[in-house]
Amino acid sequence: MENTPSTSVNSSDSSIATGVGLTALVTAALRAVETNTGDPLIDDPFAAQFVRCANPENPLPVRLADVDRDDDRTLLKFAADGMALRTRYLDDHLLGSGAAQVVILAAGLDTRAFRLGWPQGCTVFEMDQQSVLEFKQDALDQAGARPRCDRRTVPVDLREDWAAALVAAGFDQTRPTAWLAEGLLPYLSPAEEERLFDLVHKLSAPGSSIAVWAMAQDARGADQRLSSMYATFGVQMTSVTNTEPRRNIVDHLPSLGWAVTENTIAELAERYHRPPSSSRRRISLFTARYPA
Repeated sequence: MENTPSTSVNSSDSSIATGVGLTALVTAALRAVETNTGDPLIDDPFAAQFVRCANPENPLPVRLADVDRDDDRTLLKFAADGMALRTRYLDDHLLGSGAAQVVILAAGLDTRAFRLGWPQGCTVFEMDQQSVLEFKQDALDQAGARPRCDRRTVPVDLREDWAAALVAAGFDQTRPTAWLAEGLLPYLSPAEEERLFDLVHKLSAPGSSIAVWAMAQDARGADQRLSSMYATFGVQMTSVTNTEPRRNIVDHLPSLGWAVTENTIAELAERYHRPPSSSRRRISLFTARYPA
């Protein structure tokens, strides 16, 4: 397993190797596993770098061969397939949105600013806590990564009033925006989630869009296969996610003038020519455009 400690990034100096930060690291590891397959849906050449630099207490695989047991390898492939479908879908949405500015909410270890072919003049804002952004930047600098757009980091806690920080970084409220909330909602309380979408709506000019991935309201914490896999990496999902009942944002957005398109794992597997899935449950992987 690749587990080379970094010479300049110390995981003890940030939250990336514990709690919610560790979930971002596991996500990066799954992107690395997908990248290292023979026919990847996505290519993230920086994902494994984050794992190397963080050097977590429980080593994370960055390729299928890093796992010895057949059952564990099957579960890892299952998780990497799901991550690949979700990532590719969101990549395609952002590139196809036509927006000249993109806002990635709780960007974590997202590398889209570095790996996607953005149109000329596109600005990508990455919002997250300062410690996460600092770890990420140090790791990317070591890899010699260069953004393929006008990338602007916005260190802020999204549980606070983050709009002012975004505007101060150069965000233009009069221009259409492509928003991305990937894997953020499970960590917010119902009130924090509503405030987040209220601000997104307030800041969105006509022609804006938002893409969201989160566990479905009736399935948060329900997938024992994935929960068990995360537990082997030191992540207890029930201790970091918020399972309080909340208003379904998919039903609420249309009342604000947004047109919502939902997806199932089975639909995405068919679209991207991956092994068929029998799951047709609603999974809160959706896009919305404003106005409807």
